[in-house]
Amino acid sequence: MRIVEIADDDIEAVVALWERCGLTRPWNDPRADIALARRTPTSTVLVGRADGAIVATAMAGSDGHRGWVYYLGVDPAAQGAGRGREIMQASEHWLRALGVPKMQLMVRGENGAARGFYQALGYELQDTVVLGKRF
Repeated sequence: MRIVEIADDDIEAVVALWERCGLTRPWNDPRADIALARRTPTSTVLVGRADGAIVATAMAGSDGHRGWVYYLGVDPAAQGAGRGREIMQASEHWLRALGVPKMQLMVRGENGAARGFYQALGYELQDTVVLGKRF
């Protein structure tokens, strides 16, 4: 798999992948999320290509204190081949290059498979409560 930063022509394929992976929510516009990530040098959307198709993605960014990863997805037809691990390693590398000392991510409570995946990569549960407010 070859991993690069998203290009304009990739946006619709990335959104379609996110939809196949169940990553989108009605209250988040994925195209707006991509545009926001691309507007700053401290965030990006990485895409993994295999045989010309986008099979993996991750949105990575720094808030100035720590790194975050969102929208990690691997096409369901391409899962089980280590592509999730590869795109996470690329995200970690991208964030380390920014000088970020720590990476975090959020997983929905009901998504036990994702928690297991991240724990297998060395991520630990943290005693933190996430609060939010929509604007």
